Amino acid sequence: MNSDSDLQIAGDILEVPHLLQPEPEHPSTVADFVGLSRRIAADRARWEHLVRYDATTRWYHRLLAGPGYEVWLLSWLPGQDTGLHDHGPSSGVLTVLDGALTERGAAAGPSGTARRTLAPGAQRVLAPGHIHEIVNDSLEPAVTLHVYFPGLTEMPMHASAPAAARAAV
Repeated sequence: MNSDSDLQIAGDILEVPHLLQPEPEHPSTVADFVGLSRRIAADRARWEHLVRYDATTRWYHRLLAGPGYEVWLLSWLPGQDTGLHDHGPSSGVLTVLDGALTERGAAAGPSGTARRTLAPGAQRVLAPGHIHEIVNDSLEPAVTLHVYFPGLTEMPMHASAPAAARAAV
């Protein structure tokens, strides 16, 4: 008898199939999509050679699509931003691969905006209808990975808060 527990396993536990959860064929939960994003982020050889920079607009490339979701790779030069927007009915997971970005969004408070710095490795889960703006206000380029579920079909733009209010945050 084991002094720590009365439970003992005889044989190979992996041979007991009814005790094992089957590996899902496709992600279906927020945790699955976060995990997918982390796996892709960790596999630099999968995405790094695809990154391009465009001086006139954010560059983007659809990296992967599956049933009900898609994965996008984006690059951001200093000064590039999304404008204030939401993702319609889609949820999302944003992962910063390189560089740093700033997220601004609606929040309670005197300025009406909240500000968050997203450093390399940062992840944000975005609920449908979450209104925000992403900007590269650093001096270095940035690269991000975006997982949308369901796949992104719309990106409604919203009127921005006055620049003075944003700067006060």
